[in-house]
Amino acid sequence: MIVGLLELALRIPEAQSLKDKRMLMRSLRDRIRNKFNVSVAEVDGGDALRHGVVGIAHASNDQRFSNQVLSKIVDLVEKERGIELVDYSLTFL
Repeated sequence: MIVGLLELALRIPEAQSLKDKRMLMRSLRDRIRNKFNVSVAEVDGGDALRHGVVGIAHASNDQRFSNQVLSKIVDLVEKERGIELVDYSLTFL
């Protein structure tokens, strides 16, 4: 079994309050979870107003398939309105 781990560093420039940020982050997490059937959690930056880090895990028998799924998630986040992808890292275990 292969586990792909994706960590996304995000910037939310339009957030005027933590409530705004949490609403955008929750919406993003839910869409990723529902569309790609992966585990998603905000892993850092919970109290920062305009920054957050999201961790995503995908389990598969094939590393290429896991890489494809996680790459599609990166593409989705890059196109997201209101959220900027600052950096990401991809690891396979």
